[in-house]
Amino acid sequence: MTTARHIVTLLKSHIAGDEDRFLATAMQLAAHEARQGHGKLAQELKELVDAAKTKEPAIGREARPVPLVQPKGELASLLNARYPDLRLGDMILPETIRVRLVRVLKEQRQQQNLREHGLYPRRKLLLVGPPGSGKTMTAAVLAGELHLPLFTIVLDGLITKFMGETAAKLRLVFDAMQATRGVYFFDEFDAIGARRGERQDVGEIRRVLNSFLQFLEQDESHGLIIAATNHPKLLDKALFRRFDDVIEYAVPDAALADALLRARLDRFDTRGLAWSEAAQHAVGLSQAEIVRAADDAAKSILLRNGKRITSETLLEALTERRRASLTE
Repeated sequence: MTTARHIVTLLKSHIAGDEDRFLATAMQLAAHEARQGHGKLAQELKELVDAAKTKEPAIGREARPVPLVQPKGELASLLNARYPDLRLGDMILPETIRVRLVRVLKEQRQQQNLREHGLYPRRKLLLVGPPGSGKTMTAAVLAGELHLPLFTIVLDGLITKFMGETAAKLRLVFDAMQATRGVYFFDEFDAIGARRGERQDVGEIRRVLNSFLQFLEQDESHGLIIAATNHPKLLDKALFRRFDDVIEYAVPDAALADALLRARLDRFDTRGLAWSEAAQHAVGLSQAEIVRAADDAAKSILLRNGKRITSETLLEALTERRRASLTE
């Protein structure tokens, strides 16, 4: 094999993440250079390969993100994959929650340093709070900040009427966590984590929950596992101590509602808008509902060929959203 072909093979194995092939090819290149009379270069290559083989990687090959558009095989029905580009700055959050998410990100980014000292980063998170409060967006933001794929577990594909199938599929998901570093998101987690003894199918749900607890306890992958629920009171108490952090979300107060409205309408002319009145009017709505109301107000003005968002239009949109939320 010529030096040029060695380089091509090295690049292919690097792109594929095949470290064994990469090192084997590097050794072949060293032998080739030795035959060409380049003894010093050959020795240097051999020493580099030997050093690479003895070095323990901080995050192994099994923990690297793999650029999958969608998982393949049986995992295709269990996981939806995407690569979010959201950042923490895109979210309007209470400072208490922001500080906790910053801590998670900092520990994830410095996990090599932590692990070298026998410590482990926060990586198993339980998010609780009402619908539309930012739990799903948080999972996307963490994935975006860490440049990791976001894998959302498809509960319809996971939960079957046969206990053995559900447990086996759950094992596939946890095996995927070992194979591919990412953010794994269990939404509507109470479907799995409901208190044992709460359902008619108590036998099956107990076994499924026990399987999840066991997998979660034994998991030593390097990505994030995030579970979210709107009904924390339904969750089995044994779950809470299995998570590194439990983060509670709530509907925005007036100050947060004001920040949400201003951020959403910052591209429009809002001169003279009664922000304080609008924020008070938004209290009780979720973050998602407040954002939709701001969008409704902006669309209403644009479709009438207007140029400025008025207080009346925004208050009408907030009122309409409140009525809609009461009927859901």
